[in-house]
Amino acid sequence: MRRKKIIYSLLMLAGLGFLLVATLYKPQDRDPKDGFTAHRLVAHAMGGIDGLTYSNTYEAFAANYEKGIRVFEADLLLSKDNQLIARHEWGESFTVMLGQEEVMDPGTHGAVWTYEEFKNAKIMGRYEPLGWEDILDLMEQYPDMYLITDTKQIEPEEIDQIFTLITEAAEQKNPELLKRIVPQIYYQSMWDAIESIYPFDSVIFTLYQTHDSDEAIVEFAKEKGIAAITMSETRANAGLVASLNELGIPSYVHTINDRDQVLKFKRMGVYGFYTDFLEEKDVESSGWLQYLGL
Repeated sequence: MRRKKIIYSLLMLAGLGFLLVATLYKPQDRDPKDGFTAHRLVAHAMGGIDGLTYSNTYEAFAANYEKGIRVFEADLLLSKDNQLIARHEWGESFTVMLGQEEVMDPGTHGAVWTYEEFKNAKIMGRYEPLGWEDILDLMEQYPDMYLITDTKQIEPEEIDQIFTLITEAAEQKNPELLKRIVPQIYYQSMWDAIESIYPFDSVIFTLYQTHDSDEAIVEFAKEKGIAAITMSETRANAGLVASLNELGIPSYVHTINDRDQVLKFKRMGVYGFYTDFLEEKDVESSGWLQYLGL
């Protein structure tokens, strides 16, 4: 009899423990499995490589694809001769950060480069910079790859020029590629600007440039059928995430490289993460077992 009571008590304690974990850990209510949202991670600036971030290079893509990532964000800028390239910004400090100062004349370190100059300046002396045509080649070679745009020039005339180049090049190479290109918009009116150029299947709204209230963001996302919302760590909050979840709109947080942070935001209900160095398994394993330290 005593033994039965002990077993019963242990089972009760185990049940209470699992109930406590279920209460503390709040996974997202829905699990989107359509298009790019079948994946929880987005490789920020094509992903990190050898500790380097913001490279937007072929080698960064290859290394992160090998790790299992299938959704890639690329920073896109116009070169001096108005060709579309993958680079986060111009400026001398950024040129030095990418180890390009030795291959460029000192007077050009802070300048806007031509396409040829950009392509000839290997990053850290060994990584290959990517133009838009190079990215389209990758998308054709890897049919399960998705590309999220991060256009660093966002004035209306620049958006028109950039997305016209994006669309025309993709249509010329293979119109099917447009189904896997996901524009990232920074303010509400950018939706109409892009829609007038091409009706992309999916659009992400990123919140770091907007001062819209949470209520306005949710209403806009519902009205336009936004595919996902991405936000910074400081902008993310349980109320906004919950409202988006009710609409079936996944939320992503950027840029996260720590598994403990993944767990924190997953408990909030966040679905996915922009990252430099994490792998899909880091996100999938960050559930109640990790919470228990198992």
